[in-house]
Amino acid sequence: MGDKEKLISDESVEATRNVAKKDNYLKLPWYFAGGFLVFWALLFFAIVIPLFYKLPTPLTMEDAKKSVFITERAFNNLYTIANIGNKLTGSTENEVQAVDFIVNELESIQSVLLTDYFTLEYKTEQVSGGFAYSTMLNTYQGVQNVVARLSPINGTTDDALLINSHFDSKPYTNSAGDAGFMIVAMLEVLRVIATTKQSIDHPLIFLFNGAEEGALEASHGFILNDPWAKSCRAVINLDAAGSGGKDILFQSGPNHPWLIKYYKQCIKYPFATTMAEEIFQSGIIPSDTDFRQFTTYGDIPGLDMAQVINGYVYHTKYDLIDVIPRGALQNTGDNILSLVRCFANATEIYDTAAYASGHAVFFDFLGVYFFYYSESTGIYLNYGVAGATLILIFVSIWRMSSVSKVSICHVIRWFILVFVIQIISFVLGLGLPIAVAYGMYSLGLSLTYYSTHLLVVGLYVCPSLIGLSVPITIYYSLQRNDKLSNPYHLQLALHSQAILLAVLAAVVTYLGYRTAYIFTIPLIFYVGSLALNLLTTLHDRGYSWSGLLKLSQVVPFLYSSYLMYVFIVALTPMGGRAGSGSNRDLYIAVLAALGTILSFGFLVPLINSFRRPSFVILGVLATTALAFYLASSTQLGFPYRPKTSGQRVSYLQVRNMFYEYDGTLSKDESGYLFSFQDSRGATPFAGTKVNLTGLVSIADRCDTHMMCGMPLYDYRFYANRPYLKWLPRSEPIVPPGDFQFELLNKTSVNSTTMRYWFEASVSSHMNIFLKANEDVEITGWSFLESYLTNTPPYFIYLVHGIDDSPYIFSVDIWKSDGDFDVPAFQLGCSDHRVQDPGDAEAVKFASTFPSFSILAQWPVLYKRYIF
Repeated sequence: MGDKEKLISDESVEATRNVAKKDNYLKLPWYFAGGFLVFWALLFFAIVIPLFYKLPTPLTMEDAKKSVFITERAFNNLYTIANIGNKLTGSTENEVQAVDFIVNELESIQSVLLTDYFTLEYKTEQVSGGFAYSTMLNTYQGVQNVVARLSPINGTTDDALLINSHFDSKPYTNSAGDAGFMIVAMLEVLRVIATTKQSIDHPLIFLFNGAEEGALEASHGFILNDPWAKSCRAVINLDAAGSGGKDILFQSGPNHPWLIKYYKQCIKYPFATTMAEEIFQSGIIPSDTDFRQFTTYGDIPGLDMAQVINGYVYHTKYDLIDVIPRGALQNTGDNILSLVRCFANATEIYDTAAYASGHAVFFDFLGVYFFYYSESTGIYLNYGVAGATLILIFVSIWRMSSVSKVSICHVIRWFILVFVIQIISFVLGLGLPIAVAYGMYSLGLSLTYYSTHLLVVGLYVCPSLIGLSVPITIYYSLQRNDKLSNPYHLQLALHSQAILLAVLAAVVTYLGYRTAYIFTIPLIFYVGSLALNLLTTLHDRGYSWSGLLKLSQVVPFLYSSYLMYVFIVALTPMGGRAGSGSNRDLYIAVLAALGTILSFGFLVPLINSFRRPSFVILGVLATTALAFYLASSTQLGFPYRPKTSGQRVSYLQVRNMFYEYDGTLSKDESGYLFSFQDSRGATPFAGTKVNLTGLVSIADRCDTHMMCGMPLYDYRFYANRPYLKWLPRSEPIVPPGDFQFELLNKTSVNSTTMRYWFEASVSSHMNIFLKANEDVEITGWSFLESYLTNTPPYFIYLVHGIDDSPYIFSVDIWKSDGDFDVPAFQLGCSDHRVQDPGDAEAVKFASTFPSFSILAQWPVLYKRYIF
């Protein structure tokens, strides 16, 4: 090499060293990097958490003259209805005491009614009917509703607003939150409106329904049979999947965005998101509400709102008034009162069909402000922001090439490399938490975060942060491009993240999901900061551009972390009742990873603007390791706690009796049929007093017996049948009473069809299973005919309210040869004595369960016949 060439080479090396030194000089010391991440964590705990749990001050009777919702009065009513005890449909508590309580309150309101402004009518009704629900035919008899109608004295229309909730209970719960809370809120709203000198345009119909928990029976009966139902034009449905806290709007419409317009105008404490609506309607939530009945059978649009915080006590004996803060009742009461008043004067109520025009995108920001816009606007917005992102990134790349005096193709080549690395980071950020979830599930360590939400940070958030940071950090430690500065390279990484979000927003929008807005929000703020940086010299002055970027990410960070926290709080308790075949860790992992990507996607690469960013990664890795240790090796990772977050244990005390065609008893067995409610199954009972020796799966029975030869209680038992466990009992189970079931007669319909008439006298909850032999068909019956199109065996769920008269039903059997002197079909009948503790042996067995167990169990007598 000549002297001149050597001199040029030395100058190039020196220039490269100078650039590297200059870039390194621009970086802040390494210890600021840890503080950078800690700042965002503190922002979450200082702003998001307090606002999420913030509740208004409850009002007392001293405020009653202000015509506002009075929590003290509503809370006193809640105390009364909760203390009635369990209000199972068909029980005296539900059919008499709860009904009397509501009627007495309506009479009290009637006594103070402003008769110059309103008229108040109310009634108690019994409804009967049936409908297909999931895999079963839901049939009900004599269930009760209490219905009140408040009308303006000079009203000119019958077009009414319906407000609904239910007063019945699941077994073994006083149901203070689900839904006594909503019942007393409705009563107080009715009282306030009826005693306030403020006119309304539309009648208000308050439906207090007495059979929701079985499978939405009473609301179905109302909407099909009550004359007042024909005038209902919109509905506000109120329910619960928790107890205490804010009420979330999680369903609207469908196809009526004007409802969201009024929600925005009138709501006092907004708490709503389109994402909740689409998640609920996907079917992954193990719950349903009366809203389904109103929209399906009444074609009535509306809003579906529910309590979701503290879902651990939902449907358990711990759903008591003691766990409900009074501020929660004030929050819900203020919201319902303001919404009812708005809808009561809404012009759209006159003809809601005229305003059916697509969906809306809606969400609240930290409970402080509410946003909504039409679905079409959302589509334009998502595509528009994605397009603007691509344009501004191209302008940024052009500026980099111009300032660095290199070709734009040179910058694009490096950008493609960084983009590939950012894709890897994105995949790892999403994939590592999922891998952790699968790993924990495989090791039998699912739900370790169930009682300790903070473990979600270590188990899922930190691995996501590691995945987002490691590839890009390795790249910056190895790359040696003397033509583009490190600040430019860092911007390229952020541009790559922006393009990924833009693609996601566009694809999710194209697929028709309004939830795409969650990707658009961080993009809008990133594009805004990028535009400002491009309009100034900050874009090209080292790391100066990062100041605007950090500032721009405060709002999307707060929203994204808030949204995912909402879902983690709501969905974590649901994992305790999702069934033993469901890995709910996966859902929480995906939510945590998605929240991390949206909250930190534009922030994590910035650790490379500090010296020694690997120290930050090591710190996050250490946090993950600590979380694994706490989750797997300490009591902190054990999912259940007595009273606050127990394990739901559901089983039936079964007596199976199989009768053959000639009437002989071929099988008489007793045992406990377990339907474990979460992925831990029976493993938490190891080392306790519970003796589960002999516990076996019933899966093999399902191949040879109708409905597995077991009295499956409802559609959830049916869905979970591959995972049901059977524990034989040597001592026969003694049911609290025998049920009467008999063949009344059989009559010939024609030469090939025979009609069988049966009568059954049982308790308030029973099942009938039917399955014809191979050469036989069930061509008709006295139940809902359309259900016969389902695949047999047929599952009929029957519940009665105050009318406990025997069930009389017929079944039409067709045989091509018309020979009915041989076996034609099987019929199984089960009598569920819900709420009964069972015989002495069953009571003793139940007492062996540990204190963290929450039992839901009762005796059931199952008889299978062949006709």
